[in-house]
This record gives sequence, C-alpha cells and structure tokens, in this order.
Amino acid sequence: MANEPELNFEEAMAALEDIVAQLEHGDVPLEQAIDLFQRGMKLSQLCGLKLEQVERKIEMIVEEDGELRKKPFGATEVESGEINE
Repeated sequence: MANEPELNFEEAMAALEDIVAQLEHGDVPLEQAIDLFQRGMKLSQLCGLKLEQVERKIEMIVEEDGELRKKPFGATEVESGEINE
C-alpha cells in the first residue's frame, strides 16, 4: 500500500470488501491470505481515520433560546457545557 496513491473512503471500502470476499471464499493460499489480511488491516485503519476526519468536520446546528448555534458533531452536553442543574 505504500506505493499506492491514497484511496478515498469509498475506494478503500471497496478494496476491503474485495479482500474479505477473497478470504471468506477460503481457497486462498496461506501466504496470500496473510498478505490480504495485512492489506485489509491497513485499509480498515485508513477507513477509520477518514471517518474520524469527517466526524470532526460535521457540525450540528441546534436551536437554543431562539438562536441557532453550531457545536461539534458528537459533543455531549457535558463537553459543550449545556447541562442545566
């Protein structure tokens, strides 16, 4: 994967699905299966990183006291200081 251009999320997922299908089929020689597994792990990590990047970019718009405010996607009420006791 080091010599390959960086894949976008969809390309990485498609490659990962192809690897899983090959491994599930079960007739892959052991050395090839190990190589496929290692490549699959790298693709899985790449997909996870890309999802984290997208999550950080997403902002939720919430209405608060008649005003629209932005807050990071996934922020809990505790993290954003919005718990009223």
